[in-house]
Amino acid sequence: MPEIQDIFAEHGDAYHRNHPISFAQSKAMIDIERCRTAALGAHVDICDNCSNTEISYNSCRNRHCPKCQTLPKERWIDNRKHDLLNIGYFHVVFTVPSELRSVFYQNQNTLYNLLFKATAETLQVLASNKKYLGAKLGFTSILHTWAQNLCYHPHIHCIVPGGGLDDLGGWKESRKKFFIPVRVLSRLFRGKFMHYLKEAELQFYGKLKIMKDADTWNRLIDLCYRKEWVVYCKPPFKDAACVVEYLGRYTHRVAISNNRIVNIDNGQVSFKWRDYDDRNRWKTMSLPTVEFIRRFLMHILPPRFMKIRHYGLLANRDKSTRLELCKRLTCTPVILRQAFTAAELILRLTGLDITKCSVCGHDKHHCYMGHAPPVPA
Repeated sequence: MPEIQDIFAEHGDAYHRNHPISFAQSKAMIDIERCRTAALGAHVDICDNCSNTEISYNSCRNRHCPKCQTLPKERWIDNRKHDLLNIGYFHVVFTVPSELRSVFYQNQNTLYNLLFKATAETLQVLASNKKYLGAKLGFTSILHTWAQNLCYHPHIHCIVPGGGLDDLGGWKESRKKFFIPVRVLSRLFRGKFMHYLKEAELQFYGKLKIMKDADTWNRLIDLCYRKEWVVYCKPPFKDAACVVEYLGRYTHRVAISNNRIVNIDNGQVSFKWRDYDDRNRWKTMSLPTVEFIRRFLMHILPPRFMKIRHYGLLANRDKSTRLELCKRLTCTPVILRQAFTAAELILRLTGLDITKCSVCGHDKHHCYMGHAPPVPA
């Protein structure tokens, strides 16, 4: 099956020579191209019984690599299972107007942080209002920057519990439908983000040099204030198990997975995408290789940027104390934490025991060859 690695291996060098890219983008391309090849070294599995030898090449562990997300995702989900309460959860999505996308792309670190800040404050302020809930929330926010067709579309997914702690330390349940009207969410989110945007020190280059002109910038600000910002709430989850399954699809997702790539031929990349404007139908899109690479690289995050963040009751400070109280108030059973090794996770996911010889089924031992695996990006 064709993979992103094949695209970078064949066309990555030419793209790098002819197009300006950032250090993070260059590193992601190199890591993905080398992932699970001899370039990153390998380890040897030798059976203690029949001496059967198997060589396994090391992974790049770059968070943008479609091959390297399964185990980190499963470990993250296992940790989150202990944070879930026996209540309903909502999925809220905050988006920004298309007119701001160029500004976002040229100021990624600054505006991604502002996006997190504005969404978190919007939920916290409205949830604390007794008109809507009158309680403190604990929620998780996840940044995505892509649409199904790989176009640049920064937005934040929030997994929000249907209740919170009130001022007296009691649990306050929300209404079955989302407790904050979407129109109210949208207006406050717009106001907060635009306030922070006007205070931010932004940089513009290339085609947006004209943005340094005060009149042009003010017209853009006025246009964004006049538009209705899209905030929508999906139907609530049935139970905590559904939340875990859903989080698994969203947290460690990359811009496009290998199983969506259909064909690489004659300088074109064909891939499947879901058209939400046409009743969620699956379609096939073909792009020139250069354009496909350009779109993929737009979604490489700045180095060390945290794309998953926790707020309110789930913030790190005194988190265990607050969660213990919430679990007691919501009658949530306590699940003991259990750390799984990579071999145990692979066995649970695929049914394959990598500690056993594939020929005779006996134990095997490992020895490294080449250099050690690289440091995660």
